[in-house]
Amino acid sequence: MIDEILSDAKVRMQKSIESLKHEFAKIRTGRATPSLLEHITVDYYGNATPLNQVAKVAIEDARTLSITPWEKTMVGPIEKAIMTSDLGLNPATAGTVIRVPMPPLTEERRRDLVKVVRHEAESGRVAVRNIRRDANNDLKSLVKDKEISEDEERRAQELIQKATDQSIADVDAMLAQKEKELMEI
Repeated sequence: MIDEILSDAKVRMQKSIESLKHEFAKIRTGRATPSLLEHITVDYYGNATPLNQVAKVAIEDARTLSITPWEKTMVGPIEKAIMTSDLGLNPATAGTVIRVPMPPLTEERRRDLVKVVRHEAESGRVAVRNIRRDANNDLKSLVKDKEISEDEERRAQELIQKATDQSIADVDAMLAQKEKELMEI
């Protein structure tokens, strides 16, 4: 019972960290990466479809992404989807290839992005703490039902706390890395 609760908590904490990693990948630095456009959806015959399913996204150079749609008719919708996204990018179309130049980040924009990254990291920490709370509640209910002793509960809570501390340390390390990445020119 205790092992199941502990392993479930660890798995869920790891998923929270992976989710945070995915969120950090969306926040752009000065470099062009295809993962930057992953969350953009395009209107494809009335369905909201992820960009990478209607076009090939590639890195042209350090500051430019090139997008080649599978169908010529998708050039307009893809361009519109990129312009209306929250990324602030201006695509340029040349025939069937859409080029998306990454403008250099200003100091002010870098600071704004650092605030966003810190907020995302705090959300990750909160998620990890919520998982800890759920696991501790599960342990309390086992004690209440007299399936485990209070000593076993205390030991299990210590193990859950260690896993929580490790997960929060991972979040902090990811935050420091992303801040460093954002602030370098």
